[in-house]
Amino acid sequence: MLETIKKPFNYEGGAIRYAHEYPRRLRVCAVGAGRHPYFNTLPVLRFAPVDLVGISDLNEERAEAAARAFGATKAYTDHREMFAAERPEAVFIVTSYDKDGRSPGTQIALDAIAAGANVWMEKPTGVSVHEIEEIKAAADAAGKTVMTGLKKMFTPGVERVKEIISNGEFGTPASITVRYPQIIPPMEERGDLHAVYGLLDHIWHPMATILHLMGTVDKFTYEWEPKSQSSILLLRFASGAIGTLHFAAGISGSSPLERVEVVGQNANVVLENGVDLTYYRPSPGPDYGGASYLVPTESAALTWSPEFSHGALFNNGNFLLGYFNEINQFCHSVLAEEPVTKGTLDQCLEIIRIFEAIRTHPSGVFIDLKGDSVK
Repeated sequence: MLETIKKPFNYEGGAIRYAHEYPRRLRVCAVGAGRHPYFNTLPVLRFAPVDLVGISDLNEERAEAAARAFGATKAYTDHREMFAAERPEAVFIVTSYDKDGRSPGTQIALDAIAAGANVWMEKPTGVSVHEIEEIKAAADAAGKTVMTGLKKMFTPGVERVKEIISNGEFGTPASITVRYPQIIPPMEERGDLHAVYGLLDHIWHPMATILHLMGTVDKFTYEWEPKSQSSILLLRFASGAIGTLHFAAGISGSSPLERVEVVGQNANVVLENGVDLTYYRPSPGPDYGGASYLVPTESAALTWSPEFSHGALFNNGNFLLGYFNEINQFCHSVLAEEPVTKGTLDQCLEIIRIFEAIRTHPSGVFIDLKGDSVK
């Protein structure tokens, strides 16, 4: 055990520490003990450099059950009381939506910053550009880190796609296609946050993938189909690349939710269902009229798929889905007093601008996202 504890942190090499093995841990509190944090975020804290001293939830029984399950010292029903009593260095916020369709997490993040804590929060960071800018101003003034859990930037599959498209062999990424099932309600309903709840809750996932792989979106347009309420966004990136985001409402419940494909120069890479990855390396195609379908072995496609027989940590969906990587980045960034590079408030602003533009602009027009506001 002593030898294990002395090993340096090296997730990429396969070594994962338990929380108690870190020589320095953050004093943290968690706000929210519902199904999502219970399933996905609180379990990850077992592998992060944290000491969980408090959990709060409006439901006292739920807060106490989560505290027992995840080793928190005390349960609370008032997050402000918890912040004052426990004085955390960092706070993890996972909440649902209030009666107005807004996220209580936005105000809780401001309360945490005011209490002197760094913040990791689940999306949505806010429901508008104004709300996220308010958090950003507070964090900058207090010198605190605020990160949103844009988990799709952190999945092993997307990370490998990023690695592939960044190497010289792939060439400059020219286009991207992302599929994700999501309805967009009719234009006349979009002023109601309850009507756009699904879009607000889910747009972060495909857009996080797109921003991480392709960078800033300069402008976009979209077409909308009324029967299934599906849509296709046509994106133009600052790099000059193009892309589509297919909100594929109406797909079968038995179908994988996601598909990502990036095309470079005589190369492309496809990520299916978030885990099955195929890299079509630069290669000549079979000759027309030739006798074989086989391309040269040295340029044949490479494929990866998760293996579930061994007791590997990635058998836990919290690793495959990116939760560990995002929380790990946050904790180590705070400990090192370095800014996070993914899940930043600037990236959140890019996503919420697209959300706001869809709410306020009809289909068929180009929407310019450059500058400080949607035009």
